[in-house]
Amino acid sequence: MKFIDEAKIYVKAGDGGNGAATFRREKYIPMGGPNGGDGGRGGSIYAVADRNINTLIDYRYTRKFIGKRGENGGGADQYGAGGDDIVLRMPVGTVIYDQNTEDVIADLARDGEQVLIAKGGRGGLGNLHFKSSTNRAPRKKTDGQPGEEFELRLELRVLADVGLLGLPNAGKSTLIRAISSARPKVADYPFTTLHPNLGVVRVDDEKSFVVADVPGLIEGAADGAGLGIRFLKHLQRTRILLHLVDIAPLDPEADPVHAAAAIVGELAKHDPALAAKPRWLVVNKLDLIPEEERAPTVAAFLAAYRQATGYDGPVFSISAISGDGTKPLIYALYEALAQMTPPAEEPGDDDEPEEA
Repeated sequence: MKFIDEAKIYVKAGDGGNGAATFRREKYIPMGGPNGGDGGRGGSIYAVADRNINTLIDYRYTRKFIGKRGENGGGADQYGAGGDDIVLRMPVGTVIYDQNTEDVIADLARDGEQVLIAKGGRGGLGNLHFKSSTNRAPRKKTDGQPGEEFELRLELRVLADVGLLGLPNAGKSTLIRAISSARPKVADYPFTTLHPNLGVVRVDDEKSFVVADVPGLIEGAADGAGLGIRFLKHLQRTRILLHLVDIAPLDPEADPVHAAAAIVGELAKHDPALAAKPRWLVVNKLDLIPEEERAPTVAAFLAAYRQATGYDGPVFSISAISGDGTKPLIYALYEALAQMTPPAEEPGDDDEPEEA
């Protein structure tokens, strides 16, 4: 299935039905009085988070959702039927924006979370509501109210505990294959990853966390170079970022220090809040360096990198393709995540649907 993480839709809740202005007319019952019923309410539109859906492709081609109108009221105290509600199922992690104001209408961060995004119009009142001691034959009634309508922008942000960050071909996809059951495409050319991939890392039978792999960044990504920064939104829900650095690039003139520092700069340009997240440095591809040269090569890189960026966080040296050094990394990640604020609990059966 094609991965779609953005879509625009139009929603229009149903209008309310009109009230009726009728009178009771039966044999031997003169001046029966008003008996016009109310109109039914219009159908509302809800959004529900569903963990069995992982893409917004359903909303790329079907873009209009219009609720059913409520029925008009009738005589003999007949109330109009309400319009059926529409429920739009979306992936967990979908953020719903008002296209015109850019206000956030809903953030579907938990499976089963339900939010009202367009409320149906109220039905009009029949003339039986307007009778009084001084007005025994009211001819007044009201029309139904229009339903709410919005132009919405849907944006999917994947839910993960750890996000992988780095240049194309830094080994992010290889690492997620090594530590989880995810099988993203791996090749010896840049931009093999074209959409986010999620992998569940199991520390043991009852301990696990989720890792997200996003397409690589290059210098100038904040200005639109390469795939730009459109996929960085998928890292905004993560709690730790792993910055992978290729310590042995194929191009002998490439400078790993400059490349790594450039990624940090692009991150800060795009979103200072994302750049402020805990970020761990992972030096990858040690298998390409002779064993006796690994320690001095990594030490020289770290000294230059720290001088260029002021980095003082954790550092791990690994070979993703062979798995060397990955176990200490995943155990350290789990321990760090366990000490952080846990994600929101799943909604219980007693939770009421939230209204936007």
